[in-house]
Amino acid sequence: MVKVGDRVRFLNATGGGVVSKIVSREMVLVTDEDGFDVPTLARECVVVDAAADRKESKSEEVRPVPDKIENLKPESAEEDDDEYEPGEETQEGETLNVFLAYLPHDVKRLSTTNYDCYLVNDSNYYLGYNVANGNGSMFVSRAAGFIQPNTKLLLEEVNKDQLNDLEILRVQLMPFKQKKAYKGKPAFDVQVKVNPVKFYKLHSFVENDYFDEDALLFPIVKNDGAWGEEISAEKMKEVLKDKETKFPAKVSVSSKPKQDVVEIDLHINQLLDNTTGMSNGDILQYQLDKFNEVMGQYAKQKGQKIVFIHGKGDGVLRKEILKQLKHKYATCYVQDASFLEYGYGATMVTIK
Repeated sequence: MVKVGDRVRFLNATGGGVVSKIVSREMVLVTDEDGFDVPTLARECVVVDAAADRKESKSEEVRPVPDKIENLKPESAEEDDDEYEPGEETQEGETLNVFLAYLPHDVKRLSTTNYDCYLVNDSNYYLGYNVANGNGSMFVSRAAGFIQPNTKLLLEEVNKDQLNDLEILRVQLMPFKQKKAYKGKPAFDVQVKVNPVKFYKLHSFVENDYFDEDALLFPIVKNDGAWGEEISAEKMKEVLKDKETKFPAKVSVSSKPKQDVVEIDLHINQLLDNTTGMSNGDILQYQLDKFNEVMGQYAKQKGQKIVFIHGKGDGVLRKEILKQLKHKYATCYVQDASFLEYGYGATMVTIK
């Protein structure tokens, strides 16, 4: 039996590490060489160096699992094993669909409200999960444990000051079933890029089958395939349509091209991390250079819509943008962007 401190390798996957925690009778956390905790079935671990047979140096001591993970974990895994009875399985549930969902506490105050983060498991499988944030190479675990089939689980509450920490999320999933035979699924390791600006835009929150309220959804796994990007209202409709009418056929892709609206936030704090030493004139010029760079990038894509978010302020940036559109891009169609979606501080340009 696997024990804390055992060095193991994975039976059906590359890699391994040191067992740092026994999550349940069937699942353990394995800390890999990068210090990242990987939820793994105990039976998928092969002990290569038992803790009892060696004297560990301080550098090899098992890193304790942070209290935060313990606090975010559901009720005792062993108790859940005995008490939880999965509902009736469906044919659709044999295909994995997993989402991260963010719900605002007050949708009318997106600039100040907090958000609840849920993990949605739309499948017949238990999932061992680990959700972390980082910079692409180093990560910090935010929540780890397991989620039962066909359920949603509150992971954490996020305030507006923490949104920038979510720019790169890493979600690891390991599907399995208990006490029955099942079709094996691969483990998933998906990185999700999150644009914090989306949390402040009403149109980012879409109708869905999982909550009564509109939610900002990030699909992690869709129809058994890794996904890892923000889901729009159109993509949400596609997911639900696939689930209802296309199972088990492959997803059909429309041949009709679709040009999504490109959103460019010209607020200087979205373009630069530090403006020390820059005058107001320098900042304005940097914003205009970015505007011209984007216009040049899409100059040949006729019909492309671009929303430049410049804010209200004293109107200097907006006036300069309109002046350049009039003289340098006179063939383009210009209008105020939807105030319901962007407030009164955005201009939409359509390339002609």
